[in-house]
Amino acid sequence: MMTPLHLPSSLARLIEEEAVRAYPDECCGILFGRDEATEAGERRRALNRVEPAPNVFDPTQRSRRFLIDPLALMRAERDAADAGVAVVGFYHSHPDRPARPSAYDREHAWPFYSYVIVSVHAREAVDLTSWVLDDATRSFRRQDVVELAAELAEGALRDRR
Repeated sequence: MMTPLHLPSSLARLIEEEAVRAYPDECCGILFGRDEATEAGERRRALNRVEPAPNVFDPTQRSRRFLIDPLALMRAERDAADAGVAVVGFYHSHPDRPARPSAYDREHAWPFYSYVIVSVHAREAVDLTSWVLDDATRSFRRQDVVELAAELAEGALRDRR
């Protein structure tokens, strides 16, 4: 069974707002959190921070592609380790396209990571999904997104300190 992604609503709104601001180009950023077990013994991927990243892809193709600067990713990995969390994925938008991975997304994805995609139509975020690349089949599997109210997410973070 695929581990669900627990995403505080406030972070989902930040991703959507960034996607709308970047429109008609793709936005992109980094997801921070940790994989953990619930009290019931189930697994979940809990996000506690998102970090927007400049889309450094060729400006003439940013409406269909994104690229996070490798140095920004290295800094994010270091910062995550210092904070006791991990880089657990990435997000980007699909202007005027569905919130499903493209063939290009699949070709450039890595296993393990969550890939959150926001569909933006006419400057409005209309869908948010998450996907994980299956290394054996090289295909994406949809990951359930569980949006948490701000107070639930804050309580969960406080409990982990």
